[in-house]
Amino acid sequence: MEKLSREAEKIVVERFGKDSIIALATTMDGKPYVRSVNSFYDDGAFYVLTYGLSNKMKQIEKNPNVAISGDWFTASGKGINLGYFGKKENEIIANKMRVAFSEWIDNGHNNFEDENTCILCVKLVDGVLLSHGTRYEIDFTK
Repeated sequence: MEKLSREAEKIVVERFGKDSIIALATTMDGKPYVRSVNSFYDDGAFYVLTYGLSNKMKQIEKNPNVAISGDWFTASGKGINLGYFGKKENEIIANKMRVAFSEWIDNGHNNFEDENTCILCVKLVDGVLLSHGTRYEIDFTK
């Protein structure tokens, strides 16, 4: 497994550096759970706007090991609750999310006054990317 190359990084950014639907897998008591989520990729991680009391966040709290899949890419990583979307420490990533999710973020579905509106960061550990006949096995920790 190799470190993320510039070529592979470029492909990941082209595919996922914008609003993208990915499958997010978690586990609870040995049972797997998978759901589709809106996300975007930035610097070795996927970011998801979510609700802190949702089942996925409860599952990640108990076991942060997660997996994702989307557009010829699979990866494993650690789910990290960055906390409230509106807190000062999240300002940079929240602004990037506002751009990436601009088509729907302010449609009334999200309550930005609720401190349970949070950011899930999936910090990637390793993954497999396929592109035009090339297979990239990536170690995101190097």
